[in-house]
Amino acid sequence: MSEEKESLNFIEHIIEEDLRTTHEKSDLCFRFPPEPNGYLHIGHASSICLNFGLGEKYSAPVNLRFDDTNPAKEEQEFVDAIKRDIEWLGFTWAKECYASDYFQQLYDWAVQLIKEGKAYVDSQSSEAIAQQKGTPNTPGTASPYRDRSVEENLELLEKMKNGDVGEGAHVLRAKIDMASPNMLMRDPVMYRVLHKHHHRTGTHWKIFPMYDWTHGESDYIEQVSHSFCTLEFLPHRELYDWFLDQVYDNNKLRPKQREFARRNLSHTVVSKRKLAKLVEEGVVTGWDDPRMPTISGLRRRGYTPDSIKNFADSIGVGKRENLIDVSHLEFNVREDLNKKAPRVMAVLDPVKLVITNYPEGETEWLEAENNPEDESAGNRNIPFSRELFIEREDFQEEANRKFFRLTLDKEVRLKNAYIIKGERVVKDSEGNITEIHCTYDPKSRSGSGTEESMRKVKGTLHWVSVAHAIPAEVRLYDRLFTEPAPDAQKEKDFMEFINPDSLQVITAYVEPSLKDAQPEDSFQFQRLGYFVVDRDSTEDNLVFNRTVALRDSWAKLA
Repeated sequence: MSEEKESLNFIEHIIEEDLRTTHEKSDLCFRFPPEPNGYLHIGHASSICLNFGLGEKYSAPVNLRFDDTNPAKEEQEFVDAIKRDIEWLGFTWAKECYASDYFQQLYDWAVQLIKEGKAYVDSQSSEAIAQQKGTPNTPGTASPYRDRSVEENLELLEKMKNGDVGEGAHVLRAKIDMASPNMLMRDPVMYRVLHKHHHRTGTHWKIFPMYDWTHGESDYIEQVSHSFCTLEFLPHRELYDWFLDQVYDNNKLRPKQREFARRNLSHTVVSKRKLAKLVEEGVVTGWDDPRMPTISGLRRRGYTPDSIKNFADSIGVGKRENLIDVSHLEFNVREDLNKKAPRVMAVLDPVKLVITNYPEGETEWLEAENNPEDESAGNRNIPFSRELFIEREDFQEEANRKFFRLTLDKEVRLKNAYIIKGERVVKDSEGNITEIHCTYDPKSRSGSGTEESMRKVKGTLHWVSVAHAIPAEVRLYDRLFTEPAPDAQKEKDFMEFINPDSLQVITAYVEPSLKDAQPEDSFQFQRLGYFVVDRDSTEDNLVFNRTVALRDSWAKLA
């Protein structure tokens, strides 16, 4: 039992303590409450995994609730994308809820607060209200409208609701304490006027509730037992509880807000405003660009649901914010794809290799293992012929002792095939190598069982047969920013740290087994990295995105 306790994170300790003292297991209910004003990113993935993971651990329902209280920024496109991302991660919500489902109830409660002298309509500008808030060290100043009569407040609120006043003319504020040390308690705004079309309610409502008023009351309506937020909402907890106090019925369960630290990812930004700027200014092709930290971008990049969930589990939940290096996320996708991805051969920067003593016009089909990590993956046959493509960097005309790939007068093995020996090169008029000529040992075929096939050589190269190779567009993606924390540099704009080499598009050649590969199929290009078929692929034009290289190329730059 003690070992189990030690393995619990602090969030689980809170739940376990509540189960011992105040809650029944049947009381437990969690929620994930995104605002549909953008696509979910890797930070949201951690919150998704936390809340839905708790639901699985305690066999408790988890609601998906859209915080759709700002029609100026929210769209159905984002609602659909959020649902798609959560389903792709493998989670199922108990109820699909919307804050807009509760607009009438929230309004009725606001009317109740006015009648009880706990809310009032303020007709000042937002600038004046902000100025009167005071500072953390000095109390605020009461609004001149703070003591409006109940009748006048109700009349003005009705006009706000009906759209009889312009945007910014009035707001509804809670009447709490202008001298509170917590500035969020200094008469916070509950409603503002917005004459905007809402993606669900249309133009029915002309006033929209603020987050702090909406969130806790929505938790209460849904009977959410534990409302987990990131650390920046810790100062909001006092206001969360105050609003609950105004509507709480002792016969119902009272939600509890608790906070955990955000985990930031290096070499990216997760602010929706900044991500939107990258999209709007054409730095990336869209919210699902494979360089974006959005879940849809990671999916298109070739990340798997398990790799993202394993990443979230490995960083855990804590009480202190920290910066997680993106290499840790990359490690998780390598680990997952190593177990799952079929091995294939592809050449990204080709140079022709001619085996001069191999019969012209002959094709030999060689057996290759699909995945040595998965015995059930089986084998495939790959064509071998006189002319092959190899990587240009795998040959040097003159090389030192530490170069274990192909050079003149030295032997290497072609993977799954034969041992070859470099003989000479053919160059164009500018001195560039256009062909490498070599000879092969016919008795050295891999797996043939001959003594020559057992012979050890220091290098092994991947290759594809020229006659059978399929050209493919390959997009080599890298980190979007050169700085680990691009938005933490206060003296510079985050856009100044865009990595100019975050995308390189090349034509590569792949083995013919990939002809029928489908979007989101992942492969290990042997010796090169993990690649995924992009949705831009067509029957006549294969497109691959590099998910991650086999090794962290940034580690040696640090």
